[in-house]
Amino acid sequence: MTVALMWEARAAEGRGADLLAWARSRVLTPAPPRRETFRAPGERVLVITWWDAPYDADLPELPDPGPELIGRPVHRWRFESADGTEQPDSGSATEPA
Repeated sequence: MTVALMWEARAAEGRGADLLAWARSRVLTPAPPRRETFRAPGERVLVITWWDAPYDADLPELPDPGPELIGRPVHRWRFESADGTEQPDSGSATEPA
């Protein structure tokens, strides 16, 4: 199974480049098979790591940067790949005949 961990932070005013450099310099051990770093308006930084692991696996994640670098708390999300899998039954009723 593929699990993606997403880490997103908004930099403190004027610290976008510093937050980006901080995120790029963080080493995860073990290293994920894939890692990408993104930036967006509003001095936001997003890091996505992909892992070959169960959804609830204990995986290394980026820590919180120092408070001088961030303008709000870090957000984190965990997703599992849905490629090639059936969607669970949504419980929706079928149309009457």
